[in-house]
Amino acid sequence: MNLRDVESIVKIAQEGNIARAAEKLFITPSALTQQLQHLEEDIGTPLFTRSRKGCTLTDAGAIYLESAKKLLEIRRDTYNRLQDISSIKKGTLSIGLPPERGVEMFRYLYPRFHKQYPGITICVHEVNVLRQQSMIADGQLDLGFMTLCQHQKTADEYQVLHKEEILLALPAAHPACRLAVPAENRPFPLLDIRSLAKEPFALIFNGSTLRDLENRIFQEAGFAPLILFETARLSTILAMASDGVCCGLVPAYTALKSLPKIAFFTLPDQPFWLQAASYKKRSHLTQAARFLISSVSDYWNRETFGAPPDPGQ
Repeated sequence: MNLRDVESIVKIAQEGNIARAAEKLFITPSALTQQLQHLEEDIGTPLFTRSRKGCTLTDAGAIYLESAKKLLEIRRDTYNRLQDISSIKKGTLSIGLPPERGVEMFRYLYPRFHKQYPGITICVHEVNVLRQQSMIADGQLDLGFMTLCQHQKTADEYQVLHKEEILLALPAAHPACRLAVPAENRPFPLLDIRSLAKEPFALIFNGSTLRDLENRIFQEAGFAPLILFETARLSTILAMASDGVCCGLVPAYTALKSLPKIAFFTLPDQPFWLQAASYKKRSHLTQAARFLISSVSDYWNRETFGAPPDPGQ
């Protein structure tokens, strides 16, 4: 199997479209089409079914793709091992970052990484947990840095770098603030979310990790929230809470910022999510990858509030 053909088939399968795959491979669609046709002639059977909607794998294509992914994994793992043995600080590292927090985190870690590994190019993908997990499985990511719940872990490797508490955010003038009580060994007072059963909430959109956690919090509290609106950005929820419009559930890092007119509270069960580094099981982590994981761990643990008690994960 020619590695050039292997890369092309994997990319066509990922994109489901010749034109998009060609763009990612930096060749013309006609050149990629000819390459695919020649490969199918050599094999003696089509690998894709073409239609107006795109390219769909045939049974033969699925078999080829399975082996193609294994070959690319072997090549990547071999190069990673050789890189460490030869101490060559050159190459490419493909990483996934959480969409909203990724930019700030990358700004923190990249200067120190570039100083240590100036010859290594980092390819950044700002995508959610499910997409990162899919890209790791397909060999498109060397490392994924994600926020997720314990039940969302796949069969890949996960290094938990930090546990972050989910806090209740209220307008500072909200009457329920007076119901809070001191929380032992916690930076914020304790407030039972059931006291807000009739209050409007702004929530993160459905399908996100935080929304999954929010839904569980309300379910355990025994009520369905009055949803004022849904959004993709925490900054929107915080801005509306600051304006006295609604309540919200937010990660603890948001409370590190100077936010006017917002009060933060610990919930009785102290719900949290995990900040983790993930990579394909049994893959070789280069020195550069391990350095990057250490840098991200430093980022997530610097200036953070104390993590909630370990429930025995």
